[in-house]
Formats: sequence, structure tokens, C-alpha cells
Amino acid sequence: MAEDSDLEKTESATPRRLQKAREEGQIVRSRELSTFALLAAGFFGVWGMSGSIGEHLQGMLRSAFTFDHATVFETRRMMIGAGAASREGLYTLLPILAFTGAAALLAPMALGGWQLSSKGLEPKFNRLNPIEGLGKIFSINGPVQLGLSLVKTLVVGCIGGSAIWNRREEILALATQPLQLALANTVHLIAVCCGMTVAGMFVVAALDVPYQLWQFHKKLRMTKEEVKREHRESEGDPHVKGRIRQQQRAIARRRMMTQVPKADVVVTNPTHFAVALQYADGEMRAPKVVAKGVNLVAARIREIAAENNVPLLEAPPLARALYHNVDLNREIPGPLYGAVAEVLAWVYQLRRFKTEGGEAPVAPTEFDVPADLDKGGVSDDEAEQEAADTLNNTNDDASGASA
Repeated sequence: MAEDSDLEKTESATPRRLQKAREEGQIVRSRELSTFALLAAGFFGVWGMSGSIGEHLQGMLRSAFTFDHATVFETRRMMIGAGAASREGLYTLLPILAFTGAAALLAPMALGGWQLSSKGLEPKFNRLNPIEGLGKIFSINGPVQLGLSLVKTLVVGCIGGSAIWNRREEILALATQPLQLALANTVHLIAVCCGMTVAGMFVVAALDVPYQLWQFHKKLRMTKEEVKREHRESEGDPHVKGRIRQQQRAIARRRMMTQVPKADVVVTNPTHFAVALQYADGEMRAPKVVAKGVNLVAARIREIAAENNVPLLEAPPLARALYHNVDLNREIPGPLYGAVAEVLAWVYQLRRFKTEGGEAPVAPTEFDVPADLDKGGVSDDEAEQEAADTLNNTNDDASGASA
């Protein structure tokens, strides 16, 4: 059952899926909304300019039907008159054409906006598959579209027919009215009928727009497996990222280990923690931590220090404080200056003893370490996680510097 649920498209489309569909030219569209916008623009244009349109039509008709005996028998003059009448009609209807043209351009932006994509022009030979075509015809979308078309036809037809039938007497009375009044009333009746038709198309568009939105998002639904795969592609496979992190930590650890032979002293816990310190008088403002680790890493640091004759000093509180409060390649904080100064003084005495002889220096055992810096209660697991985070941060810093 779990496998079947993963294969069912029950998940909403992700933003990436929607963007990909948009790039492919798949945008939600409603033909009924565009039709409504065209009719509404034409209606308001005719309604608002009915007076000027009537005057222009009256002048056009007067010019067309005013002619003398010579004009009747001269074809050239008749053609000139027809051309003038055509231009006059075009000028009269030009504002209406402008309104409807603007509506045709702006209506698609109400849902999905404009999107120019060359992928929509690419040939798709699967469209020639008759089986797929039959599947679309007999799918649920076919009857729904047919039903919407029938509803549109019935609504618009009933509203338009009732508007004409209710004004049948006014229409018949146009023949008995003077020319100017008849033209004005004709334009008015046309505008009223168009307004009723626009109202019917508004109802159809109000039904079609939600359906198109639902159909569009249903078509782009994804299975749970597709969502997981997309997440892995965008964020990265967790297993791959884990292996990369392991490799980064290994590289950072090897880089850190190369600094242990250069250290002046390694402060230990003595088994759990190990911190290597380095100080160059005149080059550094304060000693800095060049390597640190817990458990196995700490053991490796002690081993490399012993191989390279780097002094080891057991100072548990100081080792813990240095490990938890100082990042790699960072200088020690002010509260630890006194304790580290005692350690370095012992290191310098030990060096003098090895070169000049004399009485061996006694390793210090008491250190002035603030209690808030000594995190003695931290577990081994927490220390291991902190060590991993430290190595990750060190690797990121090195990557940024190299970039």
C-alpha cells in the first residue's frame, strides 16, 4: 500500500515544478475569460461612444446615398465613394477595435501572465498517436468541456434571445422613426443586447476560471517519490552530502595534523582531549591553537607530538577550556593568558634544560582557569560532535580562502 501511495499523484506541484512548466509554455488559460473580456470591452466602448458612433454612421450613410445622375453611370466615382465610406466606418470603429485589442492582450495576464517559450513550438510526434488522441476524447476532460460549451451556448443564447424578444416592439418601431432617431435607437438596442450577452459570459467565465485553475494544478500534481527526488536534486542527496562531509573532515584533519610538529606544546586531559599550542614572539599577539581533538584524534595528536619531540603537559582543566573556547588557528582568549603563560614558561625552561643541562623544571599542576570556561561536564558524544563541527568550519574557511 505504501508503494501504491508513492506512485499516486497526491502532492501539489512544487515551485520548481511550476517554474519548469512555465518555461515549457504550460500556463493556465481560460478561453471564456478572454471571450468575456472582449465582449465587455466592446460593450463599454459602444455604450460610452454611442452618440459619436451614431453621428459618424449618419454622415457615412448620407454620403453613401447622396449622388447625382452622373455618379450612377460612372464606376470610378462609385469606387471612390465606397472607399471613403469604408474609411469613415473604420475611423468610427477604431476606438472600439482599440479597446477590444487591449482586452485581448491583457485578459491572458489575469491568470498566468505572458510567457514566450520556444518549447511550445517544438514538434511533438506523440500528438500524432491516435490512441492518445482517443484517450483525450474519452477522458473526463472531454465531457466537462462539452458540458461547459453547452452551458455557455444556453446561457448566452437564452439571455440574448430574451433581450431581443423583450424589445421586439422597439425593433419593429425603428422602421417608422426618422433616420437620426432610428440610428441612435439602433445603437442603443445593440448596446443593451451586448450588455446582456456580456452578463451571460460573466457567469460562464466565473464557472470556467476556477475549473481551469483546478485542472491546471491537477495536471501538475506530483507523486511523493517525485517530490523526494526533486528535493534531493535541489538540496543534494543526504548520503552523498554525508560522504562529502566525511571527506572534508578527513582532509581538514590531515591538514591539522601537519601543524602538530610545529607546535610548542600539547596540553592534554590526559586521554580525552589534546590541544596543540604555538607562539612566535614578535609575530603573534598571543598563542594560538594549531590542532585539537578528542579521543582517537587526541591520541593521534599525542602520538605525532611524541614522534617530533613536542612537549606534552597534562592539564585537564586547561585542555578542556582551550578545546571548547578556542577555534583552530585562533588566538587564546584573555582569561586564559595567565594559565598559558605558565605552560610556555615551563616549555622554555624545558628547552634550556635540554640544551644547557642543570635541574629539570617541574611541570606546573595548578592553573588559573575560570570556571565558566572549563566545560568539564560535556559528554564524549557532544565533544565528538563539536570536533566534527570544528573540522567542518575549518574546511569551509580553507575552501573560502582558496576560492
